[in-house]
Amino acid sequence: MPSGTIPANRFTAVRLLVFDLDGTLIDSKRDLILSVNAARERMGMMSLSDATVLSFIGHGARDLVRHAVAAGSGKGPQDVSESDVQRALGYFREHYAAHLLDNTVTYPGVREALARLDGRPLAVLTNKPMRFALPILDGLGITPLFRRICGEDTFASKKPDPEGLRSLLEEFDAAPDEAMMVGDSETDVQTARNAGTWMCGVTYGLSSHRLAEFPPDLLVSSLMDLLPVLNGE
Repeated sequence: MPSGTIPANRFTAVRLLVFDLDGTLIDSKRDLILSVNAARERMGMMSLSDATVLSFIGHGARDLVRHAVAAGSGKGPQDVSESDVQRALGYFREHYAAHLLDNTVTYPGVREALARLDGRPLAVLTNKPMRFALPILDGLGITPLFRRICGEDTFASKKPDPEGLRSLLEEFDAAPDEAMMVGDSETDVQTARNAGTWMCGVTYGLSSHRLAEFPPDLLVSSLMDLLPVLNGE
């Protein structure tokens, strides 16, 4: 959280909004779960429950697959061999690339809120690879609403490292207290804290249950709720 005295209308100076993707803008859980379990099937493993797969989402595809391969094996994620991770990751990517938009949709209120935020620089900062993020945003017809889209392979490091968010601050000439990260997970909260920006959490996302342990500056149940807050209403 930016330091110093917090004014009553503390978010009215925010002009740069940086959005997480999965669990914030898009509901992609079904396609991710199916692709993880398709990879496990190719590896000769049993399917995982929806809740188990969802608990692994938020740190990028490799981390997701590493945890998925470890699940039920008696091994920790750190004990899974790189060859197994690489093989399962290949299966996951192959399946996911072919099924990106089978079930994935924007959350209610997302399109309307983004349209009404027009005039402010809007960006996406996701730990999803660009090879998946861009086709999804294109397929859902919301790519033109963003000035910049950044994935896990855009920078040398990914969230919660602040490199990507700090790069966006510099690109749009915004001070930390003029920017807000919007996301559903502790990874997004940590990213905002590490970069010194404001953080808005959403209650509907894939990892929103973790926000109780990593409280954001603001919590909304719809992106439409952001509009009056940013306008000081």
